[in-house]
Amino acid sequence: MKLSLKPAVAALVLASPSLAFAAEFVIDSAHSAANFSVKHMMVSNVRGAFSKVTGSANIDEKDITKSTVEAVIDATTVNTNEPKRDEHLRSADFFDTAKYPTITFKSTKVEQAGQNLKVTGNLTMHGVTKPVVLDVEGFTTEAKDPWGNIKRGGSATTKINRKDFGLGWNSVLETGGVAVGEEVAITLDLELNKKKDPAAAPAAPAAKPGAPAKK
Repeated sequence: MKLSLKPAVAALVLASPSLAFAAEFVIDSAHSAANFSVKHMMVSNVRGAFSKVTGSANIDEKDITKSTVEAVIDATTVNTNEPKRDEHLRSADFFDTAKYPTITFKSTKVEQAGQNLKVTGNLTMHGVTKPVVLDVEGFTTEAKDPWGNIKRGGSATTKINRKDFGLGWNSVLETGGVAVGEEVAITLDLELNKKKDPAAAPAAPAAKPGAPAKK
């Protein structure tokens, strides 16, 4: 009788950690942020950040183009170090966080670009979805923290026109120009934790010799 080893070999490849190339990571919110910069009064840049970013990344080392990234930004956490301005940004003039509390990104394509990556995806903000391209530096090689977590990191940058997403509020200056620039530079600084495998269920204790089996 002839036995086929193909199914067994395939199962071994999928089950063996040493032969697995794809790994799932989750964003470490405590060490990640979405930062932005926009021109103010046509003379300087104002910088701000969203302090709560969640999501995941599936990184395929064998074929990076099969990797995926998803991120969710809590728009209510916007902070520009000026409470009144932050309140205005959360209002219907800008993010309208009462109606649109989150900003999301979901990748559609990952490409190698020299030592870095280009990640194309859909950015949804203020109820509007548009394609954007992120220039990604990383992901770094794996490192273990003092608590045994496997870490990786990356930094992604892009630029958008806020009016494309319906954030059109502005004020004309007496000297010409406007109070708030349309182009927004965005930087995502992400730290990732490798998702741990579920702990194996503990084995049942062996029955003592002569003891009746439990029903």
